[in-house]
Amino acid sequence: MRIDALSFAPSGPVPNHPRFPALVYRAAAEASAEAFEALFAANGWPPQWRNGIHPFHHYHTRGHEVLGIAAGSVRVLLGGPDGREVALAAGDAAVLPAGTGHCRISASRGLLVVGAYPPGQQADLCRGVPTLAMLARIAALPAPASDPVGRPDGVAALWR
Repeated sequence: MRIDALSFAPSGPVPNHPRFPALVYRAAAEASAEAFEALFAANGWPPQWRNGIHPFHHYHTRGHEVLGIAAGSVRVLLGGPDGREVALAAGDAAVLPAGTGHCRISASRGLLVVGAYPPGQQADLCRGVPTLAMLARIAALPAPASDPVGRPDGVAALWR
């Protein structure tokens, strides 16, 4: 499994994370919702939802997020309007630190994504310019205790 680390400067209304890169895991799991839910749960990231990815730039300030592509494929823009386009296929996962912008550009029919967060963290849907309090919340959110797919060379190594 290959892990790509992507760092972003602030872009438009998207703050991105000041220290942690977004991580893209290729072929992280078997391509099914059940496989991703079991993998995330086994690694201490309780699965929270099954759905898709919003077609507008947004970010979260109250939690780091992992997206497991359970079925289909998707092109996302990570990092806000000036970010980087990334193609994700069934079996891939993306770990987005709080503040990281993400937006669906296009998706195949049948796209299914599993989302999870570290214990005690959650998503809030943020679209506008962050306040100072939001920026402080993003910067203060600790790195999770575990990697959502169980890789020692992922979150544990790249977010310390």
